[in-house]
Amino acid sequence: MKRFFYIKEQTNMSIKHTFKATITWTINQGESTLTPRTFSRSHEVLMDNKATPLQVSAAKPFKGDEALYNPEDLLLSALTSCHMMSYLYVCAQHKIEVLNYTDQSEGDLEVESSGSGSFKTVRLKPVVTINDETKKELALSLHQKANELCFIANSCNFTISHEAIILVK
Repeated sequence: MKRFFYIKEQTNMSIKHTFKATITWTINQGESTLTPRTFSRSHEVLMDNKATPLQVSAAKPFKGDEALYNPEDLLLSALTSCHMMSYLYVCAQHKIEVLNYTDQSEGDLEVESSGSGSFKTVRLKPVVTINDETKKELALSLHQKANELCFIANSCNFTISHEAIILVK
């Protein structure tokens, strides 16, 4: 049986892509969901057409297994990765050769006394190495264009800042 990665549907000048995830969680012996602190948050996420499932838990402050990825990690990594891919795309459009790209992004999650919460800010901190000194300023400015194109950034309702550094080799 062939599994499809996503469904693509074109409607009125836009193309819709549907991505799918399957989450599996089972109570461990001796645990109970009758109180919020007495059960494991560890679970498995399988994305369509991927061979390896992700082992996921809650973040440590929320009674999760700190050795596993958590939803907050995945949101931050999705945003950081999407920005990088959008940035490489706009650099290619402007004939800027990128030799190296690293980012040590940070995100701030605020939790209210009610238990609800949300990300308030994410700081992307890309350090990009290019090979042409004359394109350094353009390379720096293209982070804004990449942010405008980034699917994940366009889906977020919090502030995303860019603290980019451009190096020339």
